Order: sequence, then structure tokens, then C-alpha cells
Amino acid sequence: MDLFGPPMRSAAAATRKSQHAPLADRLRPTTLAEVVGQEQLLGEGRLLAGAIASDRLPSIIFWGPPGSGKTTLARVIAQATQAHFIPLSAVLSGVPDLRRAVQEAEQQRKRYGRATILFVDEIHRFNKAQQDALLPHVENGTVTLIGATTENPSFAVVAALLSRVRVFELQPLSEQAVVALLQRALVDGEKGLGKLALGAENTVLTAIAAHCQGDARRALDVLEVAAQHAVRNKQHALDLATVQEALAAQTLVHDKTGEGHYNVVSAFIKSMRGSDPDAALYWMFRMLEGGEDPLFVLRRMLIFASEDIGNADPQALSVAVAADAAFQRLGMPEGNYVLGHCCVYLACAPKSNACTVAWKAAQVAVQQHGALPVPHKLRNPVTRHMKEWGYGKGYRYPHSEGGYVTGETYLPEKLVGEQYYVPTNIGAEERVAEQLAALRERKEAAGVDKG
Repeated sequence: MDLFGPPMRSAAAATRKSQHAPLADRLRPTTLAEVVGQEQLLGEGRLLAGAIASDRLPSIIFWGPPGSGKTTLARVIAQATQAHFIPLSAVLSGVPDLRRAVQEAEQQRKRYGRATILFVDEIHRFNKAQQDALLPHVENGTVTLIGATTENPSFAVVAALLSRVRVFELQPLSEQAVVALLQRALVDGEKGLGKLALGAENTVLTAIAAHCQGDARRALDVLEVAAQHAVRNKQHALDLATVQEALAAQTLVHDKTGEGHYNVVSAFIKSMRGSDPDAALYWMFRMLEGGEDPLFVLRRMLIFASEDIGNADPQALSVAVAADAAFQRLGMPEGNYVLGHCCVYLACAPKSNACTVAWKAAQVAVQQHGALPVPHKLRNPVTRHMKEWGYGKGYRYPHSEGGYVTGETYLPEKLVGEQYYVPTNIGAEERVAEQLAALRERKEAAGVDKG
């Protein structure tokens, strides 16, 4: 009996609870041999597998998408190492809960010589103070921490705690692994659906696995709903129609705030920059189908039109601005036409970041040299005194000299000859490059110092 655990229940009570638990919970592995997938961590000769086998587990963080087995692995490790297991949810727990867990771990060590695994689910939800509260107890070995997170630990975990743990990245389960798990669920008469005596062809299970994208929990939930529906309809086997009904309520996974969001946005931008309209459309609609705000997508395309296309196709910005205005008049679903139109145009347009490089270079010059004085010839003499002080003296009006003044300079004296904008020979910018090259040749011929 565990003096510090919850009161023991009867076997019958435990069985009743198990029968009413979701299939994913009932089928949760209890040994490493039952774990499906994650061979890169648990395969022969792997670091984690060796640490578990030798019962010398360091504090670790499991980082991976939902349904990849983070919680399952933590429980299996506790079972395999015979450690005392304390689960906490970062959503529901605070510093007092951490203190109680540490006290429990100390008692387990003193009374039974037993190590404690402290499992913190969604550890990225702990604030800095809560994460800092873990530090001394992880460092002195009072607890072996196993954290689980769907967020990149580099951003979600404080540096001091991150330096004291090993991070293991879990991958989404392969379709083959999910299908194997679904097959196990159908034949397991104790914890699974075996008593229902339902058959299912491999194509049906593959359809579930493909839709759930490596999330074992979602796949088992879908299978359970489909099985219940099949039994109500007195079916002896699952078919695609039944599975499609079970999948109808499932939504596309798209994290609009976490790292997954930024990864998809990055893929969208890089696909447009790489002039791949097919990939750009795919990533854009991945965001939209996942519930992303279309105005956010339009904002990204507005930025892209200037940042990555610029003068290679000056019309690109006009297309993006028009798409933004048109979408706000149309709304959804008709706005999809506008979004698709703009996305394809930007992806296919010639690319140049010369304007971006130019303004950043000019910004650096301002930061390095500060507020250099404006040459007197460029100052506007709006009063008689200003004229007397030399404001505007020597300024030559381009329209009076054919549109361009040979030999004139406009930068502060210290920066004369600097060149920030270097146009490419791509798209419409080629004409700009030719024009500026001709003007600069005339300026050099007039004897303007390059600085």
C-alpha cells in the first residue's frame, strides 16, 4: 500500500472505471514493449532506451505534437524503473502543489529509498517563478523531472531549467504505426474493442490514420466513435462511410499561437519566395482551414509584396492592396478567390529584395552617423532671414534642367557617394537598374566624389 497515494479501490470498482474510460486511455501501454513508434528514441542502442534499462534516467523533457505518446512514455518509464510517480498538470497546478510533490518525494526517499518521477504535463504553461521553483529539487536529485510540451523548449522553458534536462523530440506516429495500434484496439478483448467482434479492412484503418496525422489519441477516438455507430446499426465490420461520419466532426490541427503556427507561416512565405505557387497555396489553405484569420494572411502578403518583390514587379504591391480591400468587401467564402489570386500572383512574380536591403542600409547609416546636418542648398528658405543665412543657395531645380541635374548631390556631405539601393536585373527592376546606371555615369563624369 502507498501511504502517500490515494486510497485503494476494489478491483471491481477499478474495472468499472476502466470500462467507462475512453479507448485511448484504456489502451495506454504499460510496458515499453507495448509502445508503438518512436524507434528513434526507444530502439536498440538509443540513449533513452539505455537509460531506462539501466534505471539511470536523467531529468528530461518530451517535446512533440499531441498524441505522440509523451504522457504514455512518462508512465511507462515510471513503471519500468519502479519509481514513485507524481503527475501534475501545469494548467491546474501552482507552486504549493510543487512543494507538496517535493515533500512527498522526500518521504519516499527517506522511508523506502525509492526515487520519484515528477511528471509535469504541459510544462510550457508554468511561468518563470514556477519553473524556477523546480530547479533546486531537480538539481539535487530529489525528483527526476519528466516534462511534456507541445511547444519548442527553447522558447517555452527557462534557460536555467533547460540546462539541467535532456530534451527528447517525439515525432508524429507514422501511418503504419497508427494502423497497427488500431488493429490492436479492434482485437483486444480486455481493454479494447475485441468484444464487439468488428472487422475492418486495412484501407478503412489507413483512412483513419491518414486523417489523424500521427495523433494516436485522435485515431483511437475516431475508431471508438465509428465502432459505436457500427454496433448501433448492427454492422459486423467498419466501412469507409461509417468512418467518414466519425471523422466529420474532426477539425484540422493548426496551432494559431505556438511554434506550429510560425512553422506554417514560414513555409508559406518561403514557398512564395521560391516561386512555387502550388506549395504557397497549400500552406496558405493549411492556415485558413485550421482557423487562421484571413486578414493575418493578407497582411503577410502585403509585407511580402514589398519585402521580396519590390521593384522587380511594382504592380505586386497594388495587387496585394487590392486583394486586402476586396476581401474586406467580400468576406468568406467568396474571399477565397481573392486570397488565391493574390497568392498565385506573388508566387509567380519576379523577386528582388533590393528595396529591403536599401532601406536597411540607410537605417544603419542613420544609426551610425546620427543627425548629420542638412546641406544648406537643400534647406527650404521660407523666411527672409533663412535666405540671408544661405538656405537654398546653390540648389538647382531638376525640372528646369531637363528632369535631371548632372553633378548634383543630395546626401549629407559626409555620406556623398554612398549607394544603398542597388537594383537587380530581374523583372521591371532591370529598367530601373539601367536608368540609375546611366544617371550615375553622368554624375561621375561631372566629377562628383564617390566619398
